Amino acid sequence: MNGEKGGWTWCMLIAVCATIVLSDPIFAADSETEPSTSQATSQPTNGVETDFGNMFQANCAVCHGEHMAGSAQGTPLVGTVLKHGEDMAGLVRSITDGYTDVGMPAWGKVLSTQEIKRLALWISEHRSGLLYSDFKISSELEIPDQPVNTELYRLELQTIADGLDPLPYSIAPLPNGSLLVTEKMRGLRIVAPTGAISDLIVGTPKTYDDARTGGGGLEYGMGWLLDVAVHPNYAENGWVYLHYTDRCSDCNKASRESGRSVSMNALVRGRIRNNHWVDEEVLWKAAIEDYMPSSDVAAGGRIAFDPDGYVFLSIGMQSIEGIQNLESAHGKVLRLHDDGRIPIDNPFVNNPHALNEIWSYGHRSPQGLEYDAQTRVLWETEHGPRGGDEINRLVAGHNYGWPLFSHGQNYDGTEVAWGKTLGIETELKDIDQPIVDLTPSPAISSFVIYTGDAFPAWKNSFIVGSLKATDVYRIELQEDKLIHQETIIENLARIRDIEIDKDGTLLLLLEHATGGKIVRVSPHRDATEQAVTAN
Repeated sequence: MNGEKGGWTWCMLIAVCATIVLSDPIFAADSETEPSTSQATSQPTNGVETDFGNMFQANCAVCHGEHMAGSAQGTPLVGTVLKHGEDMAGLVRSITDGYTDVGMPAWGKVLSTQEIKRLALWISEHRSGLLYSDFKISSELEIPDQPVNTELYRLELQTIADGLDPLPYSIAPLPNGSLLVTEKMRGLRIVAPTGAISDLIVGTPKTYDDARTGGGGLEYGMGWLLDVAVHPNYAENGWVYLHYTDRCSDCNKASRESGRSVSMNALVRGRIRNNHWVDEEVLWKAAIEDYMPSSDVAAGGRIAFDPDGYVFLSIGMQSIEGIQNLESAHGKVLRLHDDGRIPIDNPFVNNPHALNEIWSYGHRSPQGLEYDAQTRVLWETEHGPRGGDEINRLVAGHNYGWPLFSHGQNYDGTEVAWGKTLGIETELKDIDQPIVDLTPSPAISSFVIYTGDAFPAWKNSFIVGSLKATDVYRIELQEDKLIHQETIIENLARIRDIEIDKDGTLLLLLEHATGGKIVRVSPHRDATEQAVTAN
């Protein structure tokens, strides 16, 4: 595959008998994790990981080596440039068509298209270091004490708050230099400009700390506090918005049948006075029938404002059956007036079989949500399954495809095509494709569209965090096309949120088993060396 040497024919013959044994989908989810959904929403098991590895070992290892380091018969697949293409398309093409001039056969004659995609993804994951089973929950965390070089700037990273709960979710700068920060299973706090962390704000929506630790160290629970955002006119009105998952027991059919608690997203606003949450107004709650016993790990939970008095909120997938159903809030982005009223120009207000608050649908696990006031476009980042992380331009009324289509694969390596199972017929042309596809998955997280003054050469760039990759990316788009991507910070920690402070510096919210942190990213300058700037 992408080989430089001969010896391929006999390698192929050795592998032929073992090729088509690992393609059956896994339909039963881990009942402790996602009791109401199919494997399209569950996490992979060790068996699935073994299956991926076995397929590579059976077909490729004899030539490329057990660990992809190469052998006498074939070239290495890691730690080297693949001259015929290194992205998924290039790998699939190389495996399918082969290169007879160097003795590599066309595996398209032996393997199915999906099996080839499966092999390509496994190779790509190992080339990038983005192994699916490694979520970097407790990987070494060290804030660099030396400048970090990027294409346009040298960066300085400084910890400004330490000792948060290991699972923070969101930060929001305040005009006085303080920060609001949410801890998913604890509540809301204020971080002073000095870095001092307040006690929990009293009276915010109830949270629960009974999550179960699952595969890779991820926490699975419900009843969490997610995004916090301040109203664009906060200085005048003091409104703070909280997106959380409301939890109840024995409150609907799903709860009674499962014998478990259920939860669903909700949006409230209130004010903070003397460390108390006051003046609360409920802006949006789902119908009780939408509450599900699945974990809130893919609940979405972000908030974005536009300049015209509207607020958007992202709802993830707790029910795979509801994502394409316009009468369900699952897998949707919603648009409301900032006081919770439904706008009369929303795309489905005249559809009697749709929720009037829906803006877009077909979303899997939204991670970031931002409105670009300059271009007047709403943007979203979203987790795919295994591969297929997305940056999406959200257009009113449009379908973003889950669970009918994805550039990624189901966790067992099968194709994402749940329309037949769900009885849904949709053509690919009716599904909006991501502006940026990230495969293999870095577990893309929150992002900002940079508008500050500290990094003028980054204006209008997307600054995007990641969880599994623990990197920060700078992405440039032009006419809705990716024109440049740069990793500006590598191997830091799981980056849950990114914000722009009032001075234009970046704020990163890190989650880690040893405790959450807030880190400031500034341009590095000293008396002898200036940060690079570009016109």
